[in-house]
Amino acid sequence: MIQRRDFLLASVATGLCALAGPAFADKGNPDRLRIALLPDENASTIIQNAQPLKAYLEGVLKKPVEIIVTTDYSSMIEAMRFGRIEVGYFGPFSYVLAKSKAPEIEPFGVGVEKGKPNYQSILIATADGLVKDVMDIKGKPFAFGDRASTSSHLAPRALLAKRGLIGDADYKVVHLGQHDAVARAVAAGQVPAGALSESIYRVLVETGKIDPAKLRQLALSEPIPNYPLTMQGFLKPELKDAIKKAFLDLKDPAILKLFRVEAIAAATDKDYDVLRDMAKVLQLDIAKF
Repeated sequence: MIQRRDFLLASVATGLCALAGPAFADKGNPDRLRIALLPDENASTIIQNAQPLKAYLEGVLKKPVEIIVTTDYSSMIEAMRFGRIEVGYFGPFSYVLAKSKAPEIEPFGVGVEKGKPNYQSILIATADGLVKDVMDIKGKPFAFGDRASTSSHLAPRALLAKRGLIGDADYKVVHLGQHDAVARAVAAGQVPAGALSESIYRVLVETGKIDPAKLRQLALSEPIPNYPLTMQGFLKPELKDAIKKAFLDLKDPAILKLFRVEAIAAATDKDYDVLRDMAKVLQLDIAKF
């Protein structure tokens, strides 16, 4: 157990050092690929679960692959912006933010779950608490995840705004960073209500990390385009084609489980215009976010 823990800590440290290191001499065809996954759960758990993906990509692409988990969404956006990673698995809104800062990045894949390339945000409340429906949120704290999260911030905040509930005017905005932190805080009654990805919520229930009996479902958001896989536009065309093919050809359920999907389909930037529309509803200036 100690050796396993040390390996995971070393993996996190290695990833953080890679972000701070110098750029490759040939950035269009680097000696190794740095692939960043979103920090929506514990970093050590994500790195451990990503080892089959690492092995698969190294076998297909014939290059060493390094799995990186950044400290938060913003640091992942900056890592992509400054070329410190070659491939990034973004949340939908964090992708839109990254694209606004680094127009050259390209989405190339999107997860498909239950035959659809989209998912939803779930709004939850403490089962025996004061919040029985969405309008009961008024005057109370409401927990979101990371500010750049789609399903744990943008989508539920837009849903509340459409119901006439404006953050920090009609309810107190609380940011807890990670999806699982929101679920645990609401289940424990530390915050009366909150929101997170419905697919992450389902995994937390299935793995016994939260007790659904302690929670009440309040609402589901409108469909959100699934998390995009992106790559740097400066990569050589043949490498970009190989990376895209490697992900689109993925069939191993154990690896796809890392992305909480059953397959990966092609994606384009236009698929994420719905997120830009949500930002307009909330009067968010993406360029200044």
